Amino acid sequence: MVMPEIRRGWTTDDVRGLMHDSRTWPRYELIDGELFVTPAPSACHQIAVSQVHLLLAAYVDRERLGVALTSPADLELAPGTLSQPDVFVVPAARHPAETEVTGWEHVTSLLLAVEILSPSSLRTDRIEKREHYMSARVAEYWVVDLDARVIERWTGSQERPVVCREEFVWLPVGASAALTVHPRALFDDIARQGRLIGGR
Repeated sequence: MVMPEIRRGWTTDDVRGLMHDSRTWPRYELIDGELFVTPAPSACHQIAVSQVHLLLAAYVDRERLGVALTSPADLELAPGTLSQPDVFVVPAARHPAETEVTGWEHVTSLLLAVEILSPSSLRTDRIEKREHYMSARVAEYWVVDLDARVIERWTGSQERPVVCREEFVWLPVGASAALTVHPRALFDDIARQGRLIGGR
């Protein structure tokens, strides 16, 4: 596949054309007219995505907050942008539709966006994507750093992240009970699964 030229001024239609030609990877995102192209993730990255999704999915469903999903996706949280968080929570509709929602165009807000850091995405995840999610009024943004074994938590009111090594509590609006996250156990599980497939 021919990679797109590097330029600014891309439109959502341009990027969706690229996505039509490549439904899985590379991943295309558009923020402030700039195209971000992410190569296929490592096995460890995908294990982390799976574990974070498992951590969130049962809680979100139990609390009836919405749905926890993983990319690929096609989220236009702000006009002229396309984003694909590794893991994200779509809030439940205030007035549920009688018909099933099948298109990404219905997803206009998030309770949580999560990105798993990769060597190629350090700056993008910590700066451009953070600014994008915060300006799109995503309630909370987590950056999962597998090397440092920390989770950085951002909200719109913060100038710096809360860096979590030990347990922390996530209590989104609408929840009757909090989710307690144990980063140490999460990173241990990710490493354990990585060793399982590493020996194959």
